[in-house]
Amino acid sequence: MVKQSPARRVIEIKAVTDPNAKVYPRSISGLFQNWRIAFVWLTQAIFYGLCWLPWNGRQAVLFDLELRRFYIFDLVLWPQDTIYLAILLLLSALALFLFTAVAGRLWCGYTCPQTVYTEIFLWIEKWIEGDRPRRIKLDAAPSSPQKLAKKTLKHAIWLLISLWTGLTFVGYFTPMRELLSSIGLATIGAWELFWVLFYGLATYGMAGFLREHMCKYICPYAQFQFVMFDRDTLIIAYDAERGEARGSRPKKADPRVAGLGDCIDCGICVQVCPTGIDIRDGLQLECIGCAACIDACDQVMDKMHYPRGLIRYSTENAVENHFTQPQIVRRAFRLRTMLYLAAFLILSGLTAWSLATKMPLKVGVQKERAVLYRESDDGAIENTFQMHLTNASEQDRRYRIEVAGIAGIRLHGADTVSVPGAAMQDLALTVKVDPGAAPSGSHPITFAITDANDPTTRVEQKASFWMP
Repeated sequence: MVKQSPARRVIEIKAVTDPNAKVYPRSISGLFQNWRIAFVWLTQAIFYGLCWLPWNGRQAVLFDLELRRFYIFDLVLWPQDTIYLAILLLLSALALFLFTAVAGRLWCGYTCPQTVYTEIFLWIEKWIEGDRPRRIKLDAAPSSPQKLAKKTLKHAIWLLISLWTGLTFVGYFTPMRELLSSIGLATIGAWELFWVLFYGLATYGMAGFLREHMCKYICPYAQFQFVMFDRDTLIIAYDAERGEARGSRPKKADPRVAGLGDCIDCGICVQVCPTGIDIRDGLQLECIGCAACIDACDQVMDKMHYPRGLIRYSTENAVENHFTQPQIVRRAFRLRTMLYLAAFLILSGLTAWSLATKMPLKVGVQKERAVLYRESDDGAIENTFQMHLTNASEQDRRYRIEVAGIAGIRLHGADTVSVPGAAMQDLALTVKVDPGAAPSGSHPITFAITDANDPTTRVEQKASFWMP
């Protein structure tokens, strides 16, 4: 049985009953805590490392707002590709609906940036100030040189991590190496400096101070998650039928003889909760699905020689109807989730196909509006067009331009143009037609632009030719 002093017990009760009391999460180990640690390392290795990865002589992932180009490995996106941004937002929404309907708030518990950075900051806090009882005691103690030193060191490390996080964030919009060089030479731009400080201080404030308040009161996901839940959604569930009535007892005592359930009312599930709730009160808005209470309760059950799973990942229907694990899995494939999954897979497949077959050439043609037509020195009828070429690949390309639609129609001047990789070029094209080749008025014509080295890269653009 877990014993606590009366003074310690008063502190625990205050922490539970006072919603404004500071939460001091207790350290815990176990299967789910190991998963959380793994996801912290994985997400941060991707975030901090990806901006340093070289690719084709540049940064692998770079959102160059100044040149209006987004580089994602071999993919180069331009302002004309904003449709993919809309598709990405739609896929994110579908994934949110699907994942929440099936698995609840696992995103919040394991990979949400707020959770991840709060976990990192808590590691630092525990390393410097000690585990839960020592942190409570330190905060309650009067000011002293030792307390000031610990607090100063903790906040200094927090600020360093936060500023490096802000720097990394900006490094996805300004090449990281250039950004660091500009800082070293004191030539960093005002906007880069602003966003480094803004994002860094936001990380410092949210992970260091707001913590659970972000999940409780600010994050919109917490406010509407219950709309996406149903009785077959995976949640952190307390088995009240097995656990009640709660109460302390000697380790070797038979709880059934004393009329007690398996819950010994030790309060450890509350102490380890990063949002400070009591999961035994049922599903609550503040629960982020991190499973810290599962690891804690399983350890207590092991010490008491009771079966694990008093608190576990389950569903409301499974707890009430004693479903087995295969039954829980089967009920996850219900109509609602299958519709979400089908929509997500179809849209993902179409998007992947679109990106895989995406033409690395974009063409825009516009007729000069000031003069509909004019007669050239050789008697031919001329129309002038403005052509905008975008080489969406990262290699230099040479394009051949052809025009068709009227008998004898031809380009005046060079019919090939070279465009550097990932660049745009504007051309003024003069198109000629012999007099009498077509009646007066507007006539449809077609420009065909072909990669000289890759005939499969071919774009046709329609336009109109005016005859007098």
